[in-house]
Amino acid sequence: MLKGRLGLDTARVPHADRHGLIWLDRGELCVVSGCLHFVAGKDSLTPYDLQVPHQAVSMILLGPGSSVTHDALRLLARHGTLLAAVGQDGVRSYTAPPLMPDRSDIARRQAELWGNPRRRISVARKMYALRLGEVLPHRNLDTLRGIEGARVKTTYRLMAQRHGIEWHGRRYDRQNPTAADIPNQAINHAATAVQAVAAIAVQSLAAIPQLGFIHEDSGQAFVLDIADLYRDSLTLKIAFTAAKKAETDSQTIDRLVRREAGALFRRENIVGAMIETIKQVLRMEEADGAGSCGDA
Repeated sequence: MLKGRLGLDTARVPHADRHGLIWLDRGELCVVSGCLHFVAGKDSLTPYDLQVPHQAVSMILLGPGSSVTHDALRLLARHGTLLAAVGQDGVRSYTAPPLMPDRSDIARRQAELWGNPRRRISVARKMYALRLGEVLPHRNLDTLRGIEGARVKTTYRLMAQRHGIEWHGRRYDRQNPTAADIPNQAINHAATAVQAVAAIAVQSLAAIPQLGFIHEDSGQAFVLDIADLYRDSLTLKIAFTAAKKAETDSQTIDRLVRREAGALFRRENIVGAMIETIKQVLRMEEADGAGSCGDA
C-alpha cells in the first residue's frame, strides 16, 4: 500500500555520483508531497521552506534546534541517505543511525586490512608516517606509540611558543577536567571537536568505527585514529588560537574553541579532507587496481 508513496520506489543514486553533505539546523525535516523538506523559522518574520535533494547528497547533518519526522526517516532510509545529529557548526557528533549504505567496499577493505596482523601494522606505520613526516622502521605498535608520545610533547611546547602561550605541560584529570589550565582545557575541547568531524567522515563512508589500527579498545577506535592524524595541523591549531583569544575575551574557553573549530572546518573543508585521508589510509587505490572494490 505504501510502495512509492514517498517518491519513486526504484529511484536510487549511487553515492559515488552524489555531492557530499548538507548541514541544516533550527527547523523540521519532514516530507511534503513525497519530497523531503526542511521547514525553518515558523515563528519568525522570515520563515522558509527548503526542498532537500535527498537523492543527490550522501549525508544530512542535522544541527541544534531541529526535529525530524517518521516519514523523513523512512524516505532517507529508502534512498540510503545518512542522517547525523551534530552540534553547532558540526563540532559535536551525537548519533548517526545506520541507514544501509549502498556499498560495502570501504568496510570490506578495512576489515581485510585489520584482520591480517602484518597488514594491520603496515597501516598503523603508514598512519604514523602521515603524522610524523617519515616512515619509521619499527614494526612494534608499542614502540611506535612511544616514539609518537615523545614527539607530541615537543610539538605541544613548540605550538605554544608559536602562539605566545605559557605552557607547563599536558595535564588532564578525567574526574575534574576544569581543574586544568586554559591551554589544556582548550586542547580537550578541540580534541572533542576534531573527533566529531572525524566521526562524520567515517560515518559518511560507512567505514567501521570499532576497527582501529592504532587505537583498540574504544568503540570509536578508527575515528580516534583519523582524528589523531590531524592533531598537529588542526587540534592544536584550534586549541592554542582559542587559548590566546581567551586572554582578552570573556567568553568561556569551550565556546571560543567551538567557534574557532566551526570556522576552520568550513573554511578548509575538513570533512572532505578526512574522507580522502581515510581512502588513502585504507589504500583504496591499491584495492581498486586489484579489482577488489569499486569507487567509494
